Amino acid sequence: MGPMGDGLPDREIIARVIQGDAHCFELLLDRYRLRVLGIVGRHVPSHSVEDVSQEVFLEVYRSLGSFSGRSPLAHWISRIAVRCCVDFWRRHRGRELPMSSISEDGQRWMDSLLANDSVEDFQKSATAKEAQEVLEFALTRLSAEERTVLTLVHLDGLSVKEAADMLGWTSVLVKVRAHRSRCKLRKIIENLVDGSGGVP
Repeated sequence: MGPMGDGLPDREIIARVIQGDAHCFELLLDRYRLRVLGIVGRHVPSHSVEDVSQEVFLEVYRSLGSFSGRSPLAHWISRIAVRCCVDFWRRHRGRELPMSSISEDGQRWMDSLLANDSVEDFQKSATAKEAQEVLEFALTRLSAEERTVLTLVHLDGLSVKEAADMLGWTSVLVKVRAHRSRCKLRKIIENLVDGSGGVP
């Protein structure tokens, strides 16, 4: 689709896709690819981002006929992306990362925390890479819903209302689940630091 299609409003593109215009769907892909990759990239391991992003666009294509237009298309696609990430973690729930997945640097860093007997040192002494590694390991111990709500509210910085919209939950449920998930994650990390393997 050339420059003429670039200026088409989303509603017009959707109508054309529903009528069978595959080129217009390519335009939607181009328009929303970075948004989807950004969301998926924050919620699944890097080696799975491309596959999950393809699932998102497949679901967008299948569901376009049900798009009501009450919210912007970007928001609707974002919700689908978040749901696909939740589905990814449901499918992979039994495949937690083993302790051996933490690099030698990460292991040494945790050993030094043990010597200091201070959980507060977790944030002070880590390099970004080590902290990300341990956080990723700890997050695999959470359920799909726990991981997603925690990521949306505490890592992505969405408001409770925004996270509720993305997940299709009430704001109260988001608050409760985000709090419980944060407490559970903290306990997992504390257990990692004190050497019990991250099992709360």
